[in-house]
Amino acid sequence: MSYTHPYQDADFVLRHIVNFDELCAEAGLAEANMDLAVAVLEEAGKMGSEVLAPLNWSGDQEGVSLGEHGVQEAPGFKEAYVQFAEAGWLSLSADEEFGGQGLPNILSTAVNEVWQSANMAFALCPMLSIGAMESIGHHASHELQSTFLPKMASGEWTGTMNLTEPDAGSDLAAVKTRAVPNGDHYLVTGQKIFITWGDHQMTDNIVHLVLARLPDAPAGVRGISLFIVPKFLVDADGNPAERNAAHCLSVEHKLGIHASPTCVMEFTNAIGYIVGEPNKGLSYMFTMMNHARQAVGLQGLSLSERAYQQARVFAKERLQGTRRDGSRIPIIEHPDVRRMLMTIRSSCEAMRALSFVAAAEVDRAHYAQDPAAKAAHAARVELFTPIVKGWLTELSQEMTYLNVQIHGGMGFIEETGAAQHYRDARILTIYEGTTGIQALDFIGRKTLSDQGAALSLLLADIQATAEELRAANTLHASILDGLESALARGVMAREWLLQSAAADADLPGSVSVNFLMLFGYLCGGWLMAKEASIAQAQLATGEGDASFLNNKLITARFYAEHLLPRTQSHLSALLAGSESVMALAEDAF
Repeated sequence: MSYTHPYQDADFVLRHIVNFDELCAEAGLAEANMDLAVAVLEEAGKMGSEVLAPLNWSGDQEGVSLGEHGVQEAPGFKEAYVQFAEAGWLSLSADEEFGGQGLPNILSTAVNEVWQSANMAFALCPMLSIGAMESIGHHASHELQSTFLPKMASGEWTGTMNLTEPDAGSDLAAVKTRAVPNGDHYLVTGQKIFITWGDHQMTDNIVHLVLARLPDAPAGVRGISLFIVPKFLVDADGNPAERNAAHCLSVEHKLGIHASPTCVMEFTNAIGYIVGEPNKGLSYMFTMMNHARQAVGLQGLSLSERAYQQARVFAKERLQGTRRDGSRIPIIEHPDVRRMLMTIRSSCEAMRALSFVAAAEVDRAHYAQDPAAKAAHAARVELFTPIVKGWLTELSQEMTYLNVQIHGGMGFIEETGAAQHYRDARILTIYEGTTGIQALDFIGRKTLSDQGAALSLLLADIQATAEELRAANTLHASILDGLESALARGVMAREWLLQSAAADADLPGSVSVNFLMLFGYLCGGWLMAKEASIAQAQLATGEGDASFLNNKLITARFYAEHLLPRTQSHLSALLAGSESVMALAEDAF
């Protein structure tokens, strides 16, 4: 159940697809470059493999408990967290003004893959803290930032987000939690459910971001405000003082991520501080949610990578079948096992490329000085976010399933660990907005709302790559043919949607998931083809590790031949429209 960070592939994507050095130079980050990135990733790999990964299995088995002092985390987690925080990992991309290192988001993302692969249950805690810091850093007053961000950046305090309520799941317009003005603060009352790491004993304070309504708030999502509600109030010296009225009532018994407490939180006239302006809380929270959505997509990659590493080792060791000379055959020699391993491996490489490129677009939008460039990068972030969240997490269901399948009957036995990755991955398509919600966002707000303009620019970029590769004509024909065919399907899907959606109100919702998945596979194929082109060029000049580069050409070809054809099935289902989806009467179900 060991874990090793895939340094070479991460380095390759950062160096050649993201162009990390160029990004840092454009951002004016004089001390940030690939040498630094390599050093950071190597240290993260040590922390992941030596400290976090060994706790993954035990944490799953022992889980968390709720006692008189609140939630008690799994054994070993507090010690690991202290080591994690003292190493400065929470501060990596945090603002330097508040004790952060001010490094690019893409580097934080690359490091986050390590944490999520090594121990996703543990990694959810710092992931939410980073997202909370994003929201506070963008929208809270300087006073609130000065009070909470330094301790969060240092890892001394953690953060959560509190959106969901018993009667308000994805429908945040139904939020009932109330916040009543009381002097320089508010009294927050209500109940929130599914709060990840809502309570624990690893730090001496927890900073809750809570959505609530003011007494005079308008109905619906326009009447939601955002509040900081700390577990302990903060005294004049910035230290935790009186216990606030924010408590965990219970922890959920879940299919997976057993070492990550999922809490029911109750606020009873808890003291809170408003973030930004009244009634704009949902837009403020989306700063955290959009960060979290890309981070959850990355979790899909991370668990798939962990599953691949486990499946690879098992396939080399498991003997099944006998040769004529009487020697046993490791199952990695069986073609169908090879098919499954190649499916996981090539998917991981495509997912890594897309998640890293999307994270880098966040940086480019942030650092761009030219308004037009800033707007273009921001639009690309908006487009990529639902694809990263939706496609990567859906793909992770199949990849962790294939790991169990490669293990055969042993995969169904908990002690092998394959089932844990399968169980842990199941939540990814649900939290931070289900696949259906991501697909509606992608097809509605990100495509139909601008008449497909942003999507057209993405397709133009893919077209430019296809033309460049065709002109060079150095890659295997199946890579070029696969990319061009998938691109044509993407163009057709966009045009058909724009022509058909206005006449059928049910159509966008009926075809949205197929629309999103088509573009997920297409984007993956686009970046894999780019990687193959770079690998081919480096082989021609004798640059780089020849074994790694040749393997990259093979995985790119496999992806083009075995995964890009899925764009055809998604297009066919999409073109069928809504008729058969909606035809059956409700009482016939």
